[in-house]
Amino acid sequence: MSTVEQQLDDLQAEITSELPSDISVSSVKYEGPELVVYTRDPKEFAQQGDLIRKLASKLRKRITVRPDPSVLSRPNEAREEIMQVIPEDAGVTDLDFHADTGEVVIEAEKPGMVIGRHGSTLRDITKNVGWTPEVVRTPPIESSTVSNVRSFLKQERDERRDILEKVGRQIHREEMSDDEYVRISTLGCCREVGRASFILSTPETRILVDCGDKPGAEGEVPYLHAPEAFGAGPETIDAVVLTHAHLDHSAFIPLLFKYGYDGPIYCTEPTRDMMGLLTLDYLDVAAKEGRTPPYDSERVREAIKHCIPLEYGDVTDIAPDVKLTLHNAGHILGSAVSHFHIGDGLYNVAFSGDIHYEDTRLFNGAVNDFPRVETLVLESTYGGRNDYQTDQADSEEKLKEVINETYEQGGKVVIPAFAVGRSQELMLVLEEAMREGDIPSMPVHLDGMIWEATAIHTTYPEYLRDDLRDRIFHDDENPFLADEFNHIDGGEEERQDVADGDSCIILSTSGMVTGGPIMSWLGHIGPDPDSTLVFVGYQAQGTLGRRIQNGWDEIPTSEVGAMGSDNSRGTLTLNMDVDTVDGFSGHADRAGLENFVKTMNPRPEKVLCVHGDERSAQDLSSALYHDYNMRTFAPKNLETFRFL
Repeated sequence: MSTVEQQLDDLQAEITSELPSDISVSSVKYEGPELVVYTRDPKEFAQQGDLIRKLASKLRKRITVRPDPSVLSRPNEAREEIMQVIPEDAGVTDLDFHADTGEVVIEAEKPGMVIGRHGSTLRDITKNVGWTPEVVRTPPIESSTVSNVRSFLKQERDERRDILEKVGRQIHREEMSDDEYVRISTLGCCREVGRASFILSTPETRILVDCGDKPGAEGEVPYLHAPEAFGAGPETIDAVVLTHAHLDHSAFIPLLFKYGYDGPIYCTEPTRDMMGLLTLDYLDVAAKEGRTPPYDSERVREAIKHCIPLEYGDVTDIAPDVKLTLHNAGHILGSAVSHFHIGDGLYNVAFSGDIHYEDTRLFNGAVNDFPRVETLVLESTYGGRNDYQTDQADSEEKLKEVINETYEQGGKVVIPAFAVGRSQELMLVLEEAMREGDIPSMPVHLDGMIWEATAIHTTYPEYLRDDLRDRIFHDDENPFLADEFNHIDGGEEERQDVADGDSCIILSTSGMVTGGPIMSWLGHIGPDPDSTLVFVGYQAQGTLGRRIQNGWDEIPTSEVGAMGSDNSRGTLTLNMDVDTVDGFSGHADRAGLENFVKTMNPRPEKVLCVHGDERSAQDLSSALYHDYNMRTFAPKNLETFRFL
């Protein structure tokens, strides 16, 4: 008998000894980080609300209780009883029964009402019908991404359970080594922005943190074939942790499965969905530009199938000697600071991913409150000594001024914006400004992936800022559903109608004017001297956005639609005003990064400054060393640090 089988037998015996005599356990299994307990007495289990919590505390494991399939009532009968238990106001849109696991997935507009206070309604459902309820939100804005991910995972349930059982056995295997060390190897994003990737290793475990591309540098993949990584074989990687879905952190996650990786990806649920959206778009853009994509869409599906979603604050075993906890990073939807607790109190490492330390309209600021962190791996995108951003309130005032001036002269405001994060932040600013009368009410047209990304945001309001979440949860005042917002889904014909119409605001991808529908908008509206192009995000060197920002007003028609162009010269003349409004970045500036470290208690002993150009990383490293007397590093790629 394997050690895992023996462990499960021992756990079953221990659980049985803790239970009242009228509750039996038919089997126990590991599924990923969870211990699943099957019982022929689910109703009796549910009668004792604290029983699962007490077992989880005693065994120090995450426990899920499911009914043995042999005792399940018929779905039709169960459906009627469940609907009698759930308040009508919950807005149940679907019930999906899975007899193999005894679970019923309840999709509802208001999941909180299905869950009930401290889970009371869920317990009532199990008490009445025996089935184990799982609750998901009906997206307030229909999302093809969320719908496709849910349908795909439902279709792949059997294979996914096999994956989870295999992962569970890996996590709970017996430790083999008596050595003690903790190492981090840098595979990318050191003294550069992009292609984030690290290996965290112990004698027992190897974990890959992020695997992204480098914007504007085709083919620059993380050093995955280094001996510390896949050079030792894909089977030597125990787990992947994804901090967030931006492509400079996630683009090459699907590539891992092409190389033969077959293990889990830990991330938040919205990060999983956003990764699917952004990586599929990444393949689409590559194909349109005539490049050979590094993987196909099947690998994206494979990555989604291997995702194990975690909620903020849940301490989760991901290896025999490693526990992972994800915390809000304040950067984009579902972004996470990843805290690793190694051994039995041996050592603690936190990877910041990308962070925003102050609250924004969209998110609470990044969490930096951990029991212990000996080493912090910290982004330094804006770590340079002069990298201080404009206060967001001032930025919002300037944006409103630009909009009012443009409206008064009868023009249109065109804002190139990133689909994920900045667009939703701007939507909240514009919705409030119109509601408060600070700017006139006018249509706000959303083009590119912005509408779909917004739909994903509304599916997961629990990841948004407290007061925004409350508006969506309780007051039926979802600001993203404001009447002014219009999804551009009619292509060129609709764009032409907008261009010929009255004053309006247009948010369109891509944020750096490197492709996408923004090119068409430049063709339609660029020649209009009464209109304004407003940059609200960073424009990287070499992008068309940076060139326009620097004063270019003659653009080759090969780059944009030909509307309004001087075809004799093959150029489009930009007559519209060009303005820049700083302060809407999703990254902490220099002050925010220093405050993130300064307010940590206790502070880390060592800090690795990464994800910034050479100057930014070295400036931040030097400042933290001088100000807080901690050991700091600005590592290069392919370095390995031993911490123990």
